Amino acid sequence: MPQPTDHTPAVRRWLWFVFALITAMVAIGGITRLTGSGLSMVEWRPLMGTLPPLSEAEWLRVFDQYKLSPQYAKVNHWMTLADFQRIFFWEYLHRLLGRLIGLVTFFPWLYFVLRKRLSGRTARRAFLAIVFGGLQGLLGWFMVKSGLVDRPEVSHYRLAAHLSLAFFVGAYVLWVIADLDPRPSRARVGRRWTWTVGVLLALQIVYGAFMAGTRAGYLFSTFPDMNGVLVPDTWLRLSPAWHNLVENHVAIHFIHRCLAYLVAGAVLALATVGLRRAQAPGDRRAAALLGGLVAVQFGLGVWTVMGGVPIAVATAHQVVAFWLLGALVWFAHAFRGGAEPTAG
Repeated sequence: MPQPTDHTPAVRRWLWFVFALITAMVAIGGITRLTGSGLSMVEWRPLMGTLPPLSEAEWLRVFDQYKLSPQYAKVNHWMTLADFQRIFFWEYLHRLLGRLIGLVTFFPWLYFVLRKRLSGRTARRAFLAIVFGGLQGLLGWFMVKSGLVDRPEVSHYRLAAHLSLAFFVGAYVLWVIADLDPRPSRARVGRRWTWTVGVLLALQIVYGAFMAGTRAGYLFSTFPDMNGVLVPDTWLRLSPAWHNLVENHVAIHFIHRCLAYLVAGAVLALATVGLRRAQAPGDRRAAALLGGLVAVQFGLGVWTVMGGVPIAVATAHQVVAFWLLGALVWFAHAFRGGAEPTAG
């Protein structure tokens, strides 16, 4: 009996399509947050919430529900039904795409398993991605609930967890795709170095979410200074001092900028070493992509703060961050093999 094989164009196309949908989810999630739309749907119906309101009576019902939320009472009390429908659209689209990703991932997975088109290892790993996706949906609702109680804003801790899990799932899918390549890796870069860069990038992604959740990105619109100073004098105003790391909006913005320099320098250094040690065109492409994306991401970050957080630029900043993490994963996979280079 022939053994299941993963090395088919259909399996690759399926996984790349899933990754593309996750990219779209990250983009729409950013737009949802930037337009203040994330709290417009105050109920969670995983199965029955696929269809939007289809009648005026149903629209009035969901609008009346929204009127009971703190966001309407404290921020959007001026809204008409037409205004509400505009913000409802983005949150509805965000949730609908989440359901679509679940369907596009699960049913092809089931088909490939039944047709023995996936090896046991890849089938298990793909199913784990489906589980992570389901947890992402639950975490999204857990995040939204934090903005429906007293304050008209979600917890920036829950937002960071929600965004980080989305980035992790995308990176995980990319690693599964990379593992479908049967060619051995000959080039190598030290794993500790790659992991260190990965930790720095993950920390920067978390602080990016903190920036979004606390709206700290609006505080300073100049670069490289911060409204005329290099270090704001209020960045350590809270006591105990460690509270500033996660609660002080000025400190969050300052730390995000400092991490940007560290991440950009570390990633460019890693990419340069990769270009020097590349053994195949694919290695060089992985290193060049990594270095190119971090340069674009840094530029988008500067543009975002100097432009007053324009929606299109800030969304691009979030998407490129997602791709940058993916590029680092691809780089790590490409440079995982061979012997550790010796000095000289």
